[in-house]
Amino acid sequence: MPRQSGADDRAATPTAVIPTSDLVRYTGRLSRTAPRRRSPRALASAAAAGVAALGVAALLAGCGLQLPLAGHADDDGAVVGTEPLSELEPIADPRDWTGELTVGTPERAVDPVATDPSPALPATVTDAQGTEVTVTDTSRILALDLYGSLSRIVFELGLGDSVVGRDVSSGFPEIADRPLVTSNGHELTGEAILDLAPTVILTDTTLGPWDVVLQMRDAGIPVVVLDAHRSLETSADLARATGEALGLPDEGAALAERTEAAVDATLEQVAALAPDDAAVRPRVIFLYVRGQSGVYYLFGDESGADSLIEGLGAVDAAAEVGWKGMRPLNDEGLVSMQPDLVLLMTGGLESVGGADGLLEQVPALAQTPAGENRRFVAMDDTEILSFGPKSADVLDALARAFYAPESLS
Repeated sequence: MPRQSGADDRAATPTAVIPTSDLVRYTGRLSRTAPRRRSPRALASAAAAGVAALGVAALLAGCGLQLPLAGHADDDGAVVGTEPLSELEPIADPRDWTGELTVGTPERAVDPVATDPSPALPATVTDAQGTEVTVTDTSRILALDLYGSLSRIVFELGLGDSVVGRDVSSGFPEIADRPLVTSNGHELTGEAILDLAPTVILTDTTLGPWDVVLQMRDAGIPVVVLDAHRSLETSADLARATGEALGLPDEGAALAERTEAAVDATLEQVAALAPDDAAVRPRVIFLYVRGQSGVYYLFGDESGADSLIEGLGAVDAAAEVGWKGMRPLNDEGLVSMQPDLVLLMTGGLESVGGADGLLEQVPALAQTPAGENRRFVAMDDTEILSFGPKSADVLDALARAFYAPESLS
């Protein structure tokens, strides 16, 4: 019988159980325009007086600049850059372009750090909730979280053949044939999980209902709850913790080292693209949108989006005003932040009918430089916050959109 002692019965509220939808991407449209900026203080005051009564402001039209295609579009329309970051010529002012861009990452096959690894079992670990868990069998693994990070890590450790199911965020080709164990977005389905007879479950507190996790423990399945905080800084730690839980500490360390090295190398290249003058670095916010559910969240400090924005050399406008975690958007706060650029998931942008629909549903955006210039950058729901083995590719793709958008036209 698997041994789990400590916080087994402790109720936990998932930190971010947010619905999702089918993923559709937009093709980028880009033109150059002179920025039209106004005082953040003046706009914040105007918003407090009556932002809800304001309609969508007139949007700047593109000037028709024809740009060479320097990347390629993947099957669903996202543009994937092909030139090395080090060879790109950044625009003089990253706040000086107009249009929407949807970017993608290169389709990289899983590259395990070990071939046919042999887990050292039993493996006993103390998880993020202080629960001692002993794993005796890794032949049927479920790795489930909001971001799709855990499943990719398990594949990169060399145990992909042992993964028996997936969450909706796990979108890489090697796992596509596994049955889903989530429904209605990111809700765990107890019956679907039990039908797969997993011998170990790796998860965190981003999925729920939590009663399903407790149900799995009551059924005698070892459940290892890993740290739910995702960032560029924690990607390597997550690989190590996953390796240790599965009896592959050496492989986990090797994957952590590889991930960290790739991220560090990309961060250096991003820093070379970003403006030296902090005054012209773009102010960026991350919006989580699900129009069909009426969900409009702004991600701030400690949400993971802050790490991504700062890694891209931009100003995290939400964190700057003390916006914590993932909270419902409000017009006054949005206008006071005066973002130059909005990051979104493609599924969210599609759910409101694209850029036009977003401006209609969130009219306060039109009172910001980002909205005035339709400066929206979208990336696939399964990639943009998937901190882990693909972190370097995500940074690379978004840096192109931020600082060399003409290369993605």
